[in-house]
This record gives sequence, C-alpha cells and structure tokens, in this order.
Amino acid sequence: MVEVRRLENGMIKLWTEGVPVEDGAMQQLEQVASLPFIFGHVAVMPDVHYGLGATIGSVIPTKGAVVPAAVGVDIGCGIAGWRTGLRAENLPHLPELRNRIERAIPHGRTNNGGPGDRGAWEHPPASVRANWHNLFPEYELLVEATPALETRRSPIYQLGTLGTGNHFIELAVDQDDHVWILLHSGSRGAGAAIANHYVAEAKRLCAAWHVNLPNPDLAFFPEGSDEFDAYLEATIWAQGYAAINRELMLQAVWDLLDRPIILEKVETPHNFVARENHKGQNVLVTRKGSSRARKGDRIVIPGSMGAKSYIVTGKGNPESFNSCSHGAGRAMSRTAARKSISMEDHLANISHVECRKTEDLLDESPAAYKDIDAVIAAQSDLIEVTHTLRQVLNVKG
Repeated sequence: MVEVRRLENGMIKLWTEGVPVEDGAMQQLEQVASLPFIFGHVAVMPDVHYGLGATIGSVIPTKGAVVPAAVGVDIGCGIAGWRTGLRAENLPHLPELRNRIERAIPHGRTNNGGPGDRGAWEHPPASVRANWHNLFPEYELLVEATPALETRRSPIYQLGTLGTGNHFIELAVDQDDHVWILLHSGSRGAGAAIANHYVAEAKRLCAAWHVNLPNPDLAFFPEGSDEFDAYLEATIWAQGYAAINRELMLQAVWDLLDRPIILEKVETPHNFVARENHKGQNVLVTRKGSSRARKGDRIVIPGSMGAKSYIVTGKGNPESFNSCSHGAGRAMSRTAARKSISMEDHLANISHVECRKTEDLLDESPAAYKDIDAVIAAQSDLIEVTHTLRQVLNVKG
C-alpha cells in the first residue's frame, strides 16, 4: 500500500508500510522531491535508507536534468542470478567449493587498488581480455575527451572481479531444491572515477551558476549542456561494464559447478539512469538502490548474508515508475553495526551458511539489515514472489 506525502514543493510516494524509515532518509527524500525538474513525484521503496547525496531505495524521475549523485558512485551496480538444473543434494563439499570460488575470482581490496591488489587480476584471463577488447574502444574515447576519467590502472584488471562491502557471490537453493548462483557487483574503479568526476563537476557548475540547492550533493547538469551528454555517455558505458563484470563472474562459478544446465537468467541493475516513457512523457528515471519492475520483469531481491532472498516478477505499477526494492536495505550504518552487533550474535545468524566467519564482516551481519520479509510484504502491489531462496554459501570481499 502506498503512502502519499504532499510537500510545499513536491510529492513523495512511499511503499514502506511496516518498515521503519530513518529521519535522515526522509529529510533527503524531501530535498530531492523539492527540485524543480522532478517529474511528478519521488517514489520510495521499502529498503530505503540514508545515502550519499540521494537516498538509497529511491526512484527519481526528471525532465531536463540529471543528478550524478542520484545515480551513485557504483554506476550500474546490480544483482544477477542463474537458476541451474543442479539439485541441492548434488552440491559439492561446500567449504572446498568456497575455497575454489575465492581462488578463481579476485575479491576484496589491498594496496589501495594499485599493483598487487588482491581484488584485481595480475594477469587477466582470456575471457576478460576478450570482453575488454569490446569495451576498450569507447573507454579510450571517453578518456581522450575527459582525461580525469582514467583510472590508476586499466579497468581490464578489475573486469570480472567482485569488489568489497556488500558485494557478494552466493549459492542459494529455491523451494524446488534447484541451486541458484547469485552475484552482486558493479562497475568497480572505472564507474567510481566517472561518478566522482561528474559529481564534482556538477557541484562546480551549480556553484558558478549560483544555483540554490537544498543540498550541494544534488548538483545537476541541465539537458542540452555538453556536461549532460558527456555524463550520460560515460554512465551508459559504465552500466555496460558492470553487466559484463557480473556475467564473467557468474560464468566462473558455473564452470566450477561443472556447467549444469541453466534454467533461467535474471539480470537486475539497481544504480542506473535510463530514458523511459511514463504518463505519456519521455523522462529520465534514476534508480539509486532500486530496481526496474515492469510487468513481467524478473528481479532478484536479496536479503542479508544469513536471510532469505527472493526472485520476483514485476507488476508494472505506474505509480512507482515500474520499480521495486533492490534488497533488504540497511537498518543501521556500518559503524553502528560494528559497535552494536556481537560476534556471538553474528555467528548465530550465519551458522547455516558456508562463509567467512570473521569480525571484519560484522557490518554485513543480518542484524544490520531490515527484515526482508517485511520489505517484500510492503511492495505487494509492485511485485509477485516467484521463488524463495535460502543461502547455503556466501563469498564477500
């Protein structure tokens, strides 16, 4: 059920019944909704929580402008899932399988991402080189036009790698005992370089134009400007890089499972901008930590590393701009999680999952996230549950 909040200079529609929304997130949402180029209203998903610049779990439709911080730093980040014909009872020994996955796919980060970083390739394999061959020509043009987009090392070294934070590789089992490969990652350092440059550039221009903004992070590029076109071009490239990044890792895990038959593939980006038609008008829709859920779309909505995950089908609700949540959403910040969650409680919540059981993952503990069942229930007019998954193996950076 949707809640409508009418503001002095805007409107917010929230799918958050039964799910808490922090005050800081509401303040951010009100700031975004007050921008003069918002089309209609800002849609808020039940996994909503405070984010940098714009709120995670928000859908921001605009006419005539784009806000780089609303797309976020990890451009194109998303979840992908493959349903396989492998049955749960035929899974190999999970501890050994996790070790093999961790050896096969770079994850984490060391040496500030420079040479020797354990989260990048030392020698990219043939599959990575082949995909980079297709990505490189446009990347070269982007960097030639805007040298600030060039990363410390070529993006080829992070293509097919996981990253850190809440990025994960999982094996999960659905209600029919089919094994799913799930993966959460984005555009890595290349996307971050694009985001950081254009967020700073938008702030610089809005300050030069003396634009009165409720928050400097909501700086924008007007449509028709060179910066608007350049940002969208770079962002679309990063979104493509992120999708290929996920595909390469899914392929690697599939290989380790001896290539079982694939019954279904689901690809769900959740930090992206796209041109769409809503209510008869062409608009830009920015989804920051939210997923597109057109009628018939298949979407992965993961819980935390110890909770259930869901495969759902979109209902195409026009009031949400055909959107739904991207996950459970954080219930507390990483700092708060590390301070308040004990190692004993964390271990109890992940005892059923083959994963790394170390203190550095306390901020990813299930207690740091919202109740995934409540999040799913709050958006029943946006999605329909197709599969319910239980995690059996998890790899994090």
